Amino acid sequence: MKSEILIGKIEQSTSRTLAKKEKFLIEEQKKSNGSFFVAKNFQKEIVSDIERCSELWQEFSPQKTIFDTWEFRLAFYNAYHDQPHFVLLKNRKGQNLGLLPLWYEKDKRKYFWFGSWWQEETEFFVKDLELVPLLLEMAPSPMHLNAIPKESILPFKDEIKFNRDDSKYVLNLEGLKTHEDYLMTLKKNRRHDLRKDRRRIEKQNPEIIINNFPDFKNLIDICKKRFAEKGQHTDWEDKGRVKTFEEVLRLGNKSYENRMITVRIGDKIAGVDLIGLFNKTYFTLKCGYDVSNFHGIGNFMNLLEIDDAIKLGMKKIDFLQNSYGWKSQYFESVPLFKYNKN
Repeated sequence: MKSEILIGKIEQSTSRTLAKKEKFLIEEQKKSNGSFFVAKNFQKEIVSDIERCSELWQEFSPQKTIFDTWEFRLAFYNAYHDQPHFVLLKNRKGQNLGLLPLWYEKDKRKYFWFGSWWQEETEFFVKDLELVPLLLEMAPSPMHLNAIPKESILPFKDEIKFNRDDSKYVLNLEGLKTHEDYLMTLKKNRRHDLRKDRRRIEKQNPEIIINNFPDFKNLIDICKKRFAEKGQHTDWEDKGRVKTFEEVLRLGNKSYENRMITVRIGDKIAGVDLIGLFNKTYFTLKCGYDVSNFHGIGNFMNLLEIDDAIKLGMKKIDFLQNSYGWKSQYFESVPLFKYNKN
């Protein structure tokens, strides 16, 4: 028993010593002019094998949002097959210290987050935040990293240039029992408009259908028709984007859960929402609304989703990035940042 205790104390002491040494090396790196010190004390490895990328992802990912799950990122890889380029930072003993998960897009001739710019709130995968500048120094160029959370850049905002990206929008559900509780937080005119649209749709006796996943095709068709009416293109014109979300549906229920809400009025589909559920958060991933035939369907669906998320025990709704001219009026804005290396 005494020997086991002694071994345990030795292991703890060794671990503390290694941690202090890593901290010292990081501080020295910050003082130095870079490349020689890095080559002497740290190792860089580029990983492209998708199976090993998966293992490294599981080791480093914080698993906070749906974008942190391997299956969600894998859906994009299965659709586009862009070349993985994971920059792995190790110490001289070969221990993994940090990971920059990238892929290379040939058509843009640039490196992006693994899974494309569509990903949000991607943190820097490091076992010590002080390693971020070193990891970025080791990164390839040209490179564009988008939608980085504020918490990840605060320690380096004065030494590394980060620019503001489009904000994302969230609704905290804690303390809300129904959508009416949410409406009471809005200004009178906005509250009136949302209730008016809700009543307009309710008068048409909508049928609410949950998890009829073949309606994914209807979601795409509605979007294409709506954008065509405005003389605009939708991302559904990209076959890769269609394949991506087919994969999102196929890979669901492993780490995240898929949910779909369809609203049918008479013999027409008025709206379809694809939702992802992860870590008590309700992610509004994709939607298709027949606005020309059912005015107010968007606001109706938003209120419906608030009730649905509350019923499911979610803590917040993530309405994703970009206001599109309306989200900023109704939900909390969360700042995001981007980094470019030319």
